Amino acid sequence: MLRLRLPTPALVTLLLLQVITMVVMFGWYRHGLPASTSSPAQGKVHVLLLSSWRSGSSFLGQVFSQHPSVFYLMEPAWHVWVTLRMPGARGLRMAVRDSLHQVLRCDLSVMDSYLPPQPNVSQLFMWSHSRALCSPPACPLTPRNTFSNETECKKRCDAQGLARAEEACRSYSHVVLKETRVFELESLYPLLRDPTLDLRIVHLVRDPRAVWRSRDQSANALARDNALVLEQGEAKGPEAQYRVMQEVCRSHVRMHETALLKPPDFLRGRYKMVRYEDVVRDPLGQIDAIYQFTGLEMTPRLQEWIYRITHGKGKGTKKEAFQITSRNAEDVSRAWRTTLPYEKVRRIQEICKGAMSLLGYRTVDSDKEQRQLDMDVLSPREPFQFSWLPSKTTKHSTKV
Repeated sequence: MLRLRLPTPALVTLLLLQVITMVVMFGWYRHGLPASTSSPAQGKVHVLLLSSWRSGSSFLGQVFSQHPSVFYLMEPAWHVWVTLRMPGARGLRMAVRDSLHQVLRCDLSVMDSYLPPQPNVSQLFMWSHSRALCSPPACPLTPRNTFSNETECKKRCDAQGLARAEEACRSYSHVVLKETRVFELESLYPLLRDPTLDLRIVHLVRDPRAVWRSRDQSANALARDNALVLEQGEAKGPEAQYRVMQEVCRSHVRMHETALLKPPDFLRGRYKMVRYEDVVRDPLGQIDAIYQFTGLEMTPRLQEWIYRITHGKGKGTKKEAFQITSRNAEDVSRAWRTTLPYEKVRRIQEICKGAMSLLGYRTVDSDKEQRQLDMDVLSPREPFQFSWLPSKTTKHSTKV
């Protein structure tokens, strides 16, 4: 008789995935009827902010987080990747999807599967980055109509626990999750079909040359994620970085074309692509459009905060890799043009050529062109092109 023997690490991973599936199913049971029998509770809106690492997603996440109507969490899937890293990014898609599904429904018990014994709850979701987790009922520190202080939140709101966070989640009209670990829209289809979720997808992209510069400054912090993207144990060195960049570009093409070319009915009107460069050139106009897409209203206090955070004197440093500070956002967005060697720029343009063409980023053909700052490398795009279009839209190249 033929017997199949699984390696011990593979067996452990399979058992862990089975336990997580049981936890997710229990969460569905504990929190009510199956999705097909319910409707969104009291008009609650759910938003997934999808992007890649070093693309300005932390900044845009804070644009949501500081809004008084938003319950915001930063990268729940990070905990999935850290715990179940063996299968690689592709093998983790379903676990990521299921955790996002439960968190969007304000069921944070799903995170129990990804926490060590006696965990430090403040490490979840980068707790202090969420204004909602620093405000009542999660924590009494910050009134809802004021902006949060990350330092003070770390000191005073790190022991409140998930029960209060769930209570807070249920009290907001909008739940927003920022994620950098989703590489295609198809794995999210069950969430889009779920009638208990009014899900909107904001897809943030950035010039790959600027992304490369920022990734290079944060190389050590991204090493573990790089290995999972490439599905190998070691992902260091320049060639590995280029391969990761190629996968990032391919993922943007996949997501944009899935939403743009013959999307399923349940995706229509629920996807918006945003370029980081457009946001830093016209912060108030672009962010107001994003708010409108997600059913939020701009306020005078938010306008002032957005202007201040995008018109500072800071240039951004390696120490600030995962922090949001006041800086001149437009200068930061084009810093690659004066700091990256042209040979690196040329290589990035080669591996991301199709994505750059589709998303509206012009190539430079020499070191002289790269440093000629009055030459615009951003193609103009009409606002309607950022949302879903009918299937008769002219097809774009899919090459990357």
